[in-house]
Amino acid sequence: MSNRNLSRTIAMQSLFVWDFHNQKGDINEIIKNNFINFAPNFNDDGFAKKIVNGVINNLEKINQYIIKYATEWPLDQITVIDRNILRIGIYELVITKDVPSKVAINEAIEIAKIFGGISSGRFVNGVLGAIYKRITHNA
Repeated sequence: MSNRNLSRTIAMQSLFVWDFHNQKGDINEIIKNNFINFAPNFNDDGFAKKIVNGVINNLEKINQYIIKYATEWPLDQITVIDRNILRIGIYELVITKDVPSKVAINEAIEIAKIFGGISSGRFVNGVLGAIYKRITHNA
């Protein structure tokens, strides 16, 4: 697992915990605990924290993308894992310009395949692919 992939995984796990607990709790403490539990000797220079804070600071905008592009699934019916993988993917695809679009999509799909259900990879690919098509046609 690459360093950035591990950081995204820690970010997803942190957002999962935060979202599972109704978006309550100290997100910095959640991130810290996930590093202690899953990557105790790993220093990502704040990359996971940047993703988590970016998602939380843009949550409403990101959720609107999910609502618009995952039309068959109400936001609260998407699994907590898939919802937060999508949030990270949308953050990296739409909000920040630090990550190439295809990398953002591929990373989200890989995390979905590892942590999500049987169809999570296809679901994440479908939603992020539709967003990518839309933003590249409007560019």
